[in-house]
Amino acid sequence: MTSMVAEEHSAGQGPSPIDVALLFSVFVIAACGLLYELAAGALASYLLGDSVLQFSTIIGTYLFAMGIGSWLSRYFEEQLPAHFLRVELMVALIGGALPAVLFLANAYAPGAFRFLLYGMVLVVGTLVGLEIPLVMRILKRNASLKDLVSKVLTFDYLGALAVSMAFPIVLVPKLGLVRTGLLFGFMNAAVAVWALVLFKHELRQLRAHAWACALVMMTLGLGVLGADHLTRLADDHFYQDRIVLSSSSPYQRIVVTQGRQGARLYLNGNLQFAQSDEYRYHEALVHPAMAAHGAPKRVAVLGGGDGMAVREVLKYPTVESVVLVELDPVMTDLFRTNAMMTALNGNAFNDPRVSIVNTDAFHWLQQGSDTFDVIVVDFPDPTNFAIGKLFTNSFYALLDKRLAASGYAVVQTTSPLIARQSFWTVVNTVESVGLKATPYHAHVPSFGEWGFVLASHRPWREPETLPQGLRFLSLPSLRLMFDFPLDMARVPAEVNRLSNQVLVNTYEREWGKVEH
Repeated sequence: MTSMVAEEHSAGQGPSPIDVALLFSVFVIAACGLLYELAAGALASYLLGDSVLQFSTIIGTYLFAMGIGSWLSRYFEEQLPAHFLRVELMVALIGGALPAVLFLANAYAPGAFRFLLYGMVLVVGTLVGLEIPLVMRILKRNASLKDLVSKVLTFDYLGALAVSMAFPIVLVPKLGLVRTGLLFGFMNAAVAVWALVLFKHELRQLRAHAWACALVMMTLGLGVLGADHLTRLADDHFYQDRIVLSSSSPYQRIVVTQGRQGARLYLNGNLQFAQSDEYRYHEALVHPAMAAHGAPKRVAVLGGGDGMAVREVLKYPTVESVVLVELDPVMTDLFRTNAMMTALNGNAFNDPRVSIVNTDAFHWLQQGSDTFDVIVVDFPDPTNFAIGKLFTNSFYALLDKRLAASGYAVVQTTSPLIARQSFWTVVNTVESVGLKATPYHAHVPSFGEWGFVLASHRPWREPETLPQGLRFLSLPSLRLMFDFPLDMARVPAEVNRLSNQVLVNTYEREWGKVEH
């Protein structure tokens, strides 16, 4: 019957219903294939850091595997619809489960994570590489090669475009990686069911194929319904304390836990603050610059989406405006609206003097011209090149232009004890743009010895007063923070430039020696 339909349309007017259905299937399988690639890259970036390296290696491995799949398709000669159906079911099951399996592996078997990651990418990529050649050979029954290639590639690219736009804007923020993966696996399985219907007269084992489709769709459907439970299961095992809040954004995985020592914030599995001692970090970060200025009016905070630094800035009555520049709107919304989080930051984001700008800080510095009395730079450590650019001389040159003549900037600068060369690389980079660099350090129990760098056009001067009610800093203790023992003293270091990003490699080498 199928061959009769093909013969009728080969002599007649336009594509057959089967051809139309298969071309739509190309759109779906292209979208699903790219989704699995993006999910693997995002997970590797979340859990292994260095997003540029992870995405590059994942994409390279995936494309290599697709090439293997395309090459293997030559050995499929008979029963092409049956082979296509089986491939779709395997892609649906393995690709759809990929995010969930990797999350669980990271929690329960972290030593096997990389092996499993690249193993699954190779398998899924190989299966995806089989899909398009099989579809093209099925369609070839009834179309010229020129029309066939143009139509298939058009739908393939359209599917890839659709999911590449939806992945960061809709899918990850709204559904999360685990549910998104399972949902697209379900779509792959739906293509298999569609193939079952279209080619039922050609399939020799129709009942077995029908049962396989039903089992895969049921498995993935249950997975979609239980996606939150799967995510909690992985998170609960990975984090020591009870998880009270978790969210995924296009930029990071945000988790807040609650234990005996209070709340802890983790971004991509890395601790950002602990309620028990965050005041030490944020007082040390903010007050040496703010108090030294004397009467700061205009303040900018770059990074610091938790609002803790803004909380400290607002302790100065002279402050008229604070601009917080934070890339991730999910982060600022959380710490602006969640009652538990606003209790930690003193409801800082709802103060009328505070305005929030959700954009890249590098671009924000480039595009504006306003100057500030104090600029607080509170970015995560330079674990990858995307963050590393915010520690380069290009960034500090932009910072210099936005700093008032009498102003101070302060930069969070990792540990001068554990990552000694990384710390002094930042100091050297600040000095390379003509700013005066004044390094100091403080002990934060959750992190150990931690470093900061003041940057200014004039020499830093010791403040005469500090705000009332501080829990950590006093004038006598402040003086001690500018003294560096021998094991943290200055060492030769290169300038961190956009063209080399030496800091990222140095940081990775130094922290890699430490058990996290």
